[in-house]
Amino acid sequence: MQVLSELLSPVRTVCRAPGTSKKKLFEILARVISEDNPHLVDTDIFAQLIARERLGSTGLGAGIAIPHCRIANCSEPIGCLATLEEAVDFDAPDDIPVDILFVLLVPEEAHQAHLDILARIARLFSQSDFCEQLRSAADSETLYRRATGWTA
Repeated sequence: MQVLSELLSPVRTVCRAPGTSKKKLFEILARVISEDNPHLVDTDIFAQLIARERLGSTGLGAGIAIPHCRIANCSEPIGCLATLEEAVDFDAPDDIPVDILFVLLVPEEAHQAHLDILARIARLFSQSDFCEQLRSAADSETLYRRATGWTA
């Protein structure tokens, strides 16, 4: 099964999200996640994403970032996909601003699962055809379908 269909929901897929900085995007996406998962508190998600980002940028290059963290009260891995209205600086190794984010949250004790899922997502987002399909989505429903239906 394709990894994104296991992690995403239509509600946690946001096409052309606003945001002028990493912090603002993390606030928006933390709220999107907590609204779909009431047992997760948006301020906790935000704090964990910021703490992880302080360890080093989650920008991969080519306009992609995969902010990720382990978090309390998270019972299974979940994701949130967003394309951005305007690209944001993420201190990526190639200095290209990010316009696609995939936020990954995993349970606190899921050390190996965290690494395994992260590797699968990174491989998927390294495919330029996949990323172009996401970038060309006009709305959140199309973005979700393209993300979860990709079979390359």
